[in-house]
Amino acid sequence: MSLSTPTLETTRLRLRPFDDTDADDLFALHSNAHVLRYWDAPAWNDRSRAEKFIIASHQKAEEATGVRLAVERITGGAIIGWCSLHGWNPDFRSASLGYCYTDTAWGHGYATEAARGLLQWAFDTLNLNRVQAEVDTRNVVSARVLGKLGFVLEGTLREDCIVNGEVSDSWVYGLIRREWKFTDYPAARP
Repeated sequence: MSLSTPTLETTRLRLRPFDDTDADDLFALHSNAHVLRYWDAPAWNDRSRAEKFIIASHQKAEEATGVRLAVERITGGAIIGWCSLHGWNPDFRSASLGYCYTDTAWGHGYATEAARGLLQWAFDTLNLNRVQAEVDTRNVVSARVLGKLGFVLEGTLREDCIVNGEVSDSWVYGLIRREWKFTDYPAARP
């Protein structure tokens, strides 16, 4: 069984499957220690990691465990980050949301807009009942994005990550289908 990786458009963004030409943009994103300061892994120092990331993105769909999409502005076409649903469980109708964006894309509402498009697709196409997300407790901006999407803080995972020798906690957020409201942006177009 495989999962069809969609191409979605929101008002300002296109979410699409990764291709080999995205490796340089991905490496630039994931080698930026400032961008990844709250991430659960250190910044990349080897470009081959980007190529492996692209392969893993395709494998997620082939193995029907999730989708990971490049996010680019419709005007200009530059990749500004990615958004994903992983750990898809069709029996439980659940998955987890993840995303990462360049620091130049921060503060423009792109993370919220892209996630809304992906969540709408997931609720409509995958018939999800629950989506979960985890965020480092120091990353209040990402927590605010989840709040705008309707996620509810459900708890704290104490000392669940150690990155570069630093121990951190994570907040766990949940979004239930019946609480999902898609109001801020027009529906994503397949």
